[in-house]
Amino acid sequence: MSAAYTQEQIHGIVDRQRAFFRTGKTLDLAYRADALKKLKKAVTAHREMLQEALFEDLGRSPAEAYLCDLGPVIVEVNEILRGLKKWARPERHFSGLMCFPSTKTKVYKMPYGVTLIISPFNFPILLTLGVLAASLSGGNTAVLKTSSKSAASTRALKKLVAETFPEEYVTVVDGGHDTADLCLSERFDKIFYTGSPAVAKHVMEMASRNLTPVALELGGETGNWCVVRKDADLRDAARKIAFFKLCNAGQICININQVAVAEEVAQDFLEALKAEFVRQIGERAEENAEYPKLITDAVYEKCVRLTEAFRDRVVFGGTGDRETRRFSPTVIYPVGMDEDIVRQELFCPLLPVVPFPDGEADRLMDVVAEREHPLALYVFTSDRKWAEKVMSTQQYGGGCINEVCIHMMVKGVPFNGTGHSGMGAYHGEWGFREFTHPQTVLTGRTKWNLPLREHPYTGRAGEWKMRLLKLFER
Repeated sequence: MSAAYTQEQIHGIVDRQRAFFRTGKTLDLAYRADALKKLKKAVTAHREMLQEALFEDLGRSPAEAYLCDLGPVIVEVNEILRGLKKWARPERHFSGLMCFPSTKTKVYKMPYGVTLIISPFNFPILLTLGVLAASLSGGNTAVLKTSSKSAASTRALKKLVAETFPEEYVTVVDGGHDTADLCLSERFDKIFYTGSPAVAKHVMEMASRNLTPVALELGGETGNWCVVRKDADLRDAARKIAFFKLCNAGQICININQVAVAEEVAQDFLEALKAEFVRQIGERAEENAEYPKLITDAVYEKCVRLTEAFRDRVVFGGTGDRETRRFSPTVIYPVGMDEDIVRQELFCPLLPVVPFPDGEADRLMDVVAEREHPLALYVFTSDRKWAEKVMSTQQYGGGCINEVCIHMMVKGVPFNGTGHSGMGAYHGEWGFREFTHPQTVLTGRTKWNLPLREHPYTGRAGEWKMRLLKLFER
């Protein structure tokens, strides 16, 4: 890592980026497209370096690194390149009779300017470069504040970005919370933060000093629910839930925090879930070289502490290896709806299972709705009508019926949160919108202007003006 930054150094970076933005170069769509192509080429050229960094930080195998971090960046850039020209085209609107004789109005999609992107440790490549792609598509410059926890990935990102872009256009700033605060003390034009709700409150507070607009992608304070009804295909549900909980060792903002399963089929579901964990990763996941590791010793110790607190209810897993920081997927059953472990975001391989009477599924969803809005919601059931009712009435970021996680891979749709799981949205066109400001411009005329809006408003003139106003309002 580099030496600690000073406020003066950070201020200088922001000043140089603002000066570069004001040259107008980034307003050119060809310039933006060229930058995005360079980003895609750099990811491809540095694939091995990035995969090695992800292995060092998180123990990711090359296949999982490409599936979860590198590949999605390339997909994101490709989608932007295909749609950018259309998205950036000014919208044309008829001004309306109230504005006569002016008839032409345009809405320009303008960049904010200098953006700050604060990325997390769990997907350090995707959640840095994927957001960067959205920022560049909007015509902005970017300062990337990467996570100090994923140090190898930060070093790789610094090398990639420095070789690809001039510092006054895109640059990486490393360091811990102190460096993040130095950045937040500066006046940026847009801030995009991915991480925890607790830190997000601090980000918003700092941003408010300069009235800087903020986009947040958060995990949700009480975690993401997965509901398994008694009419679900239990083997299919278990297979998908096991895969997802193994992915990045549960360190995913849209991962399943807890499963609520109908008590009528709870035992059958648990047996299917245990069988799937064994099939996919083996009896002891911590001994499998393909299984990712936890990011820090503190997270490992958290897993140990929670597991010991529920040791008499651990029905699968509960073992780990401190040296490698691998902790096995751990199923805890039964867990009550109001226990602390299901009222916090776990962000680890622990999986509490909450039994409920299937006939009280609607009451269960009422309790979920009373808590902070999750980033994701998953339901497994053959009752499509009930599932669609739930998914169209609950408040959450996004989710799936009889599936997990892959809603965020669909092109053309937003990825976002609400309330304690975030604000704003990105991916594809939604990312372009998040990093641009719509500016409305009406073109006036110098002839045929009527005195409708001018005084007097009384007498006969006022009467006919009022009649015209009511006519135009239809």
